Amino acid sequence: MGSYLTKPGSRALRFGRVSEANRAYSVTYVSHNRAPTFGSFPIARLVARAVNNTPGQQTLCYVVMPDHVHWLLMLRDNASLSGVVHSAKSYSAHRINEVLGRNGSIWQAGFHDHAIRKEETLIDVARYIVANPVRAGLCDRIGEYPHWDCVWI
Repeated sequence: MGSYLTKPGSRALRFGRVSEANRAYSVTYVSHNRAPTFGSFPIARLVARAVNNTPGQQTLCYVVMPDHVHWLLMLRDNASLSGVVHSAKSYSAHRINEVLGRNGSIWQAGFHDHAIRKEETLIDVARYIVANPVRAGLCDRIGEYPHWDCVWI
């Protein structure tokens, strides 16, 4: 019988997760079954609104891709990273289902996170995040892609 540490899934992703106030985190979460749910403008904007308005954090940058989100945030005092991401996913899922007139899962369980280390620069991480649509071939320049924002740009 294998350890839960070797099993893929959200439990293994949570192992060792620590929430530190005033630390920046890069977070990625994915649509249910990698469906391109966020390919339409109004749905992508709902996800962006959830990212920007979730309590307990300050959004530094984000990009909403057709089937996932990359988010660089600064965690605020007394907030947990899991709680912040859960709140953003929950709000957006309810609103998306409401707009689409359906029920069901919008997001896969869990998320990937990376605490930004001292030797990493936030601006370099932000540039990498917002360049995702260019690397994915969705546009030639980031200015052509509508579903991103960054406090430095």
